[in-house]
Amino acid sequence: MENSPLSDGSVAEEEAFLDSASRRSLDHELPASRTHSRGAGTRVGSWMRVGAVDWGIRIAVVGLVIGGFFAIYVNGVAEGWWRAWGETPTVAATGPTTAPAPTPTVSSEPAMSGGYQIGPDGILVRPAEFAADTYTKPELPEEAKENTERGAELAAEHFLALENYAWNTGDTQPLADMSEPGDNFSGSYITAIKHVYSNGWAYGNNATITEIVTVEPVSPEQWGAQNDTIGVLFHIRSTDGVTCIGQKILSNETEYDSSLALFVTWKGDRWVITGGSVDRVNKQ
Repeated sequence: MENSPLSDGSVAEEEAFLDSASRRSLDHELPASRTHSRGAGTRVGSWMRVGAVDWGIRIAVVGLVIGGFFAIYVNGVAEGWWRAWGETPTVAATGPTTAPAPTPTVSSEPAMSGGYQIGPDGILVRPAEFAADTYTKPELPEEAKENTERGAELAAEHFLALENYAWNTGDTQPLADMSEPGDNFSGSYITAIKHVYSNGWAYGNNATITEIVTVEPVSPEQWGAQNDTIGVLFHIRSTDGVTCIGQKILSNETEYDSSLALFVTWKGDRWVITGGSVDRVNKQ
């Protein structure tokens, strides 16, 4: 049985209401001797047998009653007293709400290791205040271009300055340009510096001359040197500074003394380093 659009009651309730109204009408029209009950069929038959005018009046009355109920129904829907015909009630979810999982935040701080930032290549970032461009490339003195013992001495000092520059910048080309190709002494420094800078950097490496011990010509027969070679012997004081290999830092600010011997050979129009050796004075 379907629900009526006029109310939440059943069709039977509506029929009972209409039947009640019909009975009151019939009781008003019929003689007293016929007011006893004749069943539903008799009442409907009596209604169907009324005159045309009376039929129209009855239809109008019923229409007014239905219209009134419909107006009440529409107003009740508008006011929220009941649901509209065919409307399915929606049940709001009352279960506990789940809080969204916290989103992990990506730190904007760079990764650190031992106080140094780790660069995108996995190598510790060199401090800006000790950047390679803070070191100035040494200039060859004009007197070092002369074919004299003094020129050879100044050329040897310039070689030492280029070695310091190479360690602190990774630029070994000036050192190679002043060395004879294939020279093992110069080549050992160039190889070591390139190895460091292939996966790191260095700064604070320094060597200064504390004493000029000897500047003199050396003979091929005595020392196996090339012709036109001047032997220069210095005492130097050095510090290794800070060296980075990957993510490992080696720091040594302790000064140590060494003896540096260089063979400086005049070739063409300039002095070239053709050999050398270094010995620690106060090894510990």
